[in-house]
Amino acid sequence: MVKRELWSGPACCDVNFEYTRKAVTTFNTMKLIECPRDAMQGIHDFIPTEQKIDYINQLLKVGFDTLDFGSFVSPKAIPQMRDTAEVLANLELEGSSSKLLAIIANVRGAEEAAQHEQIQYLGFPLSVSETFQQRNTNKSIAEALEHLAQIQEICHRQGKTLVTYISMGFGNPYGDPWDAETVISFVEKLHRLQVRIISLSDTVGVSNPQNITYLFEHLIGAFQEIEFGAHLHTTPSTWEEKVDAAYKAGCQRFDGALRGYGGCPMAADALTGNMATENLIAYFENNGLNLNLNKAAFDAAMARSVAVFS
Repeated sequence: MVKRELWSGPACCDVNFEYTRKAVTTFNTMKLIECPRDAMQGIHDFIPTEQKIDYINQLLKVGFDTLDFGSFVSPKAIPQMRDTAEVLANLELEGSSSKLLAIIANVRGAEEAAQHEQIQYLGFPLSVSETFQQRNTNKSIAEALEHLAQIQEICHRQGKTLVTYISMGFGNPYGDPWDAETVISFVEKLHRLQVRIISLSDTVGVSNPQNITYLFEHLIGAFQEIEFGAHLHTTPSTWEEKVDAAYKAGCQRFDGALRGYGGCPMAADALTGNMATENLIAYFENNGLNLNLNKAAFDAAMARSVAVFS
């Protein structure tokens, strides 16, 4: 059973944070990462390649900072993404300010993805749950860290940027140990590998304002050269409190998916899904942020999403 109790922070920690609120670094602009890959990958029926191309091309017109558009992983593991290279070859990138991110799960996938000039970011899922790491990438955490070091070398060599997702970052349904100290120790390992973008991922929707605030405030204050993002899964009734907590703690990079499509099938609550992008936009605009989005293109993408995911 997923544990959902409130949490007020660790009892002890070996990391010397020297934390004050003044130390929190904020980046100059809010970054919205739209994740059609995360929305699509769990759908059983194969979405026609032409439909994916049309949908992602529409998203490219909106003005998102980044599109998490596809993945270079085993087609046996994620059959929905077996056409990522073909989709990429048909994207209309000219005139779009959005960058492309592809998910990879091993060195071979990183080498394949890095061959594509159009891709700026390679995303790797690193779990604090040993069980989930095995299920998700067929590796132990120790093996995943070894692969991650090699992937970072590939990124440096090929001019790509590595984005590491700390999955199960707020808890897990397997009974594997979890606390803030564990998450912090993973960030320290990634810092030593010179990873510059880390997204804390609430894979099964168990985060709450208390642990969101604690982790983002302390990590942003302690590792000011790292850009921290929030990949939060949520129920329809809890999305705003989660976004509010992360934003007020200094996070300025948020992942979402139109209409909240997708999410983790292991979440205990059937209503738990991706953070709905339209909710993120409404929250930030209500807080006075100019996101520089093409609203007409966004409305068209919302309309097309119904056909893609119905």
